[in-house]
Amino acid sequence: MLGFSRRAASSVWTAALVVLLFCLVYLLRTTLFVFILALLFAYLLAPLVNFFDRRLPGDRSRTIALSLSYILLVGIAIVIITQIGSRAVDEANTLAKKFPDMIQHWEKPAAGPGADSLTNQILDKVRIEIASRSSGLISALPAASLKVLSLASNLLYVVLIPILGFFFLKDGSMMRQHILDMVNEGPRRVLLDEVLADVNLLLASYMRALVLLSAAAFTAYSIFFSIVGLQFGVLLAAGAALLEFIPMIGPLTGGITIVVVAALTGSNALAILIFLLSYRVLQDYVISPHIMGQGVELHPLLVLFGVFAGAEIAGVAGTFLSVPVLALIRIVYRRIRKSRIETRLTPEPTGSL
Repeated sequence: MLGFSRRAASSVWTAALVVLLFCLVYLLRTTLFVFILALLFAYLLAPLVNFFDRRLPGDRSRTIALSLSYILLVGIAIVIITQIGSRAVDEANTLAKKFPDMIQHWEKPAAGPGADSLTNQILDKVRIEIASRSSGLISALPAASLKVLSLASNLLYVVLIPILGFFFLKDGSMMRQHILDMVNEGPRRVLLDEVLADVNLLLASYMRALVLLSAAAFTAYSIFFSIVGLQFGVLLAAGAALLEFIPMIGPLTGGITIVVVAALTGSNALAILIFLLSYRVLQDYVISPHIMGQGVELHPLLVLFGVFAGAEIAGVAGTFLSVPVLALIRIVYRRIRKSRIETRLTPEPTGSL
């Protein structure tokens, strides 16, 4: 005769709730992504807010420091848009107009001592491939333009993210305390407190590192492209800097684009390729580990898995969030494992005789 098992029923209900939670997250993925971007924006701005907060005299609220930080941020954004953004847009328009002619007139390099080199062979294959698909690329431009225009309806998020970030910065400590208050005093609360502290340090370090790496890439690329006289240098440097926010795949895409444009415009593609490879080695093995710190250290295979899995699940948003999500999982796993090991090593109290 079949009986009722409370344990089995509890397991079924737990599994059902987990499935329901994943379905809810999927349905609300756009809204959740906006809030995640707002949280990351808050972590990006937090050092500046803390700087003003420590130096403002008197007993006052955090709102004044937030206001000063936002005013400074808007000023920096205006300078970047006017000095760099406008030039990048002009170069993008020029490249779009010249691109079909550049494809048609891109001929095979003249024979010479290095004509049979691996570089020339690769560039020639790229030339043939692009030329064969040029009609498809040109016909795809109207559809791409429509996609860009459709993004105008999402400009609300550009305003919404700083507003949400303002509340995260203003009430972040209170939110953290409310999360801790959901757990009673004891080992679980200590574990949750440690996990929250690690997550706070991780996100702060990650966002700071992304911005610094992006700024470093733009500076280095702009200087080198100016030296070699590469056309559309500001546009390519700005695009490569933005692609730094997408792990591994982003820099690779940016590098390929730069080499192709250099070959199309008749620049020294080999010198640019050598520079890109040298800079990538310098950034990946010297700059990035120093800036990122130990909290974001992940095996390259795990990063690649996260990037491709994130792309399949949520597109560009998934690739952008893949590394912090994997790092968060790693933090939770290490903290739980450490807590269990400490529990096993702690001797049980013995009763008195």
